Amino acid sequence: RYSGWEHQKHTDDTIQGKIEAVLAKMCDTDTVKLVGAGRTDAGVHAKAMTANALLDTTLPVREIRDYMNRYLPDDIVILEVSEASQRFHSRYNATGKTYCYTCYVGQTKPVFDRRYVTKLEGMPDIAAMNQAAAYLTGMHDFASFCGSGAQVKTTIRTVTGIEVFRDGDIVTIRVSGTGFLYNMVRIISGTLIEIGNGQYPPERMQKILDAKDRSAAGPTAPAQGLTLMGIQFFD
Repeated sequence: RYSGWEHQKHTDDTIQGKIEAVLAKMCDTDTVKLVGAGRTDAGVHAKAMTANALLDTTLPVREIRDYMNRYLPDDIVILEVSEASQRFHSRYNATGKTYCYTCYVGQTKPVFDRRYVTKLEGMPDIAAMNQAAAYLTGMHDFASFCGSGAQVKTTIRTVTGIEVFRDGDIVTIRVSGTGFLYNMVRIISGTLIEIGNGQYPPERMQKILDAKDRSAAGPTAPAQGLTLMGIQFFD
């Protein structure tokens, strides 16, 4: 129900904004600058976002966590607070991220999970999806999988692994990499779903990759199915 993680010009209704407001109140200051490890879109979820801030407080980390959870909305929780060096940067020190895109393939409506899954009309060909996903593993130019409006120096990224698997009525697309472009995981997921539905063969993925053109790939899958699962850092 938020406008994504990052600050927006016309609204304070972001995850970053909510957390910064609570930290500013705790430190009795006008502003606190929070640096997130990523920029999840509106409608996307995160089970393990990491962020850092410089705080002027004598409170121990446990009390900082408890204070934040006391005043944050019920759908935002701080799992852990720890001290870091002043050189630590949540985005620049991250070595990898893992996302899961979750699809529901059951016969009825996913009433209780409707905000966290994308409902598919039928069972996709998971073997074909995994075959297509293999073309994306490694370092490539992912221009075909970059949402319009993105301002980046390069569209070259490294995907360390993609796996598609089923557990009952749930089909999950798990994508790991060192970094991702705007909407990249959702476009990959939308393309894999089309391949799973038989709209084109798995081998087409190589042509999509080589095209370096957003129009060559499939649709951007709906936001609610995507969850940031974890972020890896240097030891």
